[in-house]
Amino acid sequence: MLYYALVFFVVALIAGVLGFGGIAGASASIAQFLFFLFLILFVISLVMQVVRRP
Repeated sequence: MLYYALVFFVVALIAGVLGFGGIAGASASIAQFLFFLFLILFVISLVMQVVRRP
């Protein structure tokens, strides 16, 4: 999932450089959403590992 966030970030950067503001904004929003989703899932998995340890 972090891979897709990076892909959308790169697409947003390229679109921003080329002047496609709408596409750049949408790609940046998607990248930000995927990054925070990845971060939340990562924290949940860390908490679950701590809770499961005897």
